[in-house]
Amino acid sequence: MPEKTRVLVVGGGAAGFFAAIACAEKLGAAGEVTLYEATAHPLAKVRISGGGRCNVTHACFEPRELVKKYPRGGRELLGAFHRWQPRDTVAWFAERGVETKTEEDGRMFPITDNSATIADCLLRSAEQAGVRLVTPLGVRKAEAAGPNSFWVTLTDGTGVRGERLLLATGGNRSSVGFAIAESLGHMIEPLLPSLFTFHIDDARLIGLSGVAVEHATVSVSGTKLRESGPLLITHWGLSGPAILKLSAWGARDLAARHYEFPLTVNFVPPHTRDSLVRELAGVRDKNPRKQLATWSPLPMPQRLWERLVASAGIAPTSQWTVVGNAALGTLATQLTAAELKVVGKSLFKEEFVTCGGVRLSEVDFRTMESRLCPGLHFAGEVLDIDGVTGGFNFQSAWTTGWLAGQAMAGGVGNQ
Repeated sequence: MPEKTRVLVVGGGAAGFFAAIACAEKLGAAGEVTLYEATAHPLAKVRISGGGRCNVTHACFEPRELVKKYPRGGRELLGAFHRWQPRDTVAWFAERGVETKTEEDGRMFPITDNSATIADCLLRSAEQAGVRLVTPLGVRKAEAAGPNSFWVTLTDGTGVRGERLLLATGGNRSSVGFAIAESLGHMIEPLLPSLFTFHIDDARLIGLSGVAVEHATVSVSGTKLRESGPLLITHWGLSGPAILKLSAWGARDLAARHYEFPLTVNFVPPHTRDSLVRELAGVRDKNPRKQLATWSPLPMPQRLWERLVASAGIAPTSQWTVVGNAALGTLATQLTAAELKVVGKSLFKEEFVTCGGVRLSEVDFRTMESRLCPGLHFAGEVLDIDGVTGGFNFQSAWTTGWLAGQAMAGGVGNQ
């Protein structure tokens, strides 16, 4: 009888589990798939993601549109998404009894609104496929013992041999996956936070924590960085989808600025300063006796309106009729082009993501196999791939994991 193919998976997150399951299901009795997780809590990030609901993927089913959500890795993922995309992810979970729902913004969650539903499904599927899950036991180092042959030293000092090795250790800079990849000849692109919120110490925001603007536009002066979406005022500054998208696309640029830069906020797009001056002048003509601070003609939170009126130097008891054109212009600037100084960042803990990782040109995205070391595969955030918030990072984990798993079981990635 031919020897069984031994597949070693390092990392018990979304990508590692998905790859292990895909590989074990295809190999069947012809192989052995072992997944090593250094902690006692596999799928920990899955369990805390999306506020404990797990944003599984996004309802974007056209690969060319989907790749636009990835500041790094979009070009390489285009072909991969033609092989496995959100529609396939949804079907995979549905076949295993997990139904999903789509929210207004396109994010997809299990109908239970409980991330444990996803984690339990992956654990159950891994067990049914015959994946051997080993916890808490990590990998210390890995050496190539020849083409498609690896000797792996575990953290307890023991060693194991395998014909296929998958690194799915995530994007944490302390991850052993980066050290192993480097030891096997790979370059690691610099690791930096990709999704983070902005620290802003500005009187216009103090005391407004929890106030949300449904649609705003944010941009960084002196760059092409510009994003739109919901905005949330926090105790430390600004957060929300608009800020998180901006932080993802600007990850390297903003790091180079040491996270200190001028941020321009338009609280009332698509208005420009000039168009808003005209609208406010019309409001003044029609409502001369109303108190300006207590009556906002714009779709924005009243507390924020009051704060910006005061910042424009307009007395809170002023009636519209006494506000001159110059004051209207100042108010319009506060509303459409507020300049706020960012002085630092905080990680977005619900969806901790980094840019950087294994250089993508060194990986075959049909199989997720190393171009430098036969039998070595990669999946998930250990690669220099990251998406904006909204389920896109999980989707790249499912896609790269599935492709790697299939390829390790028999090289189907070239089909």
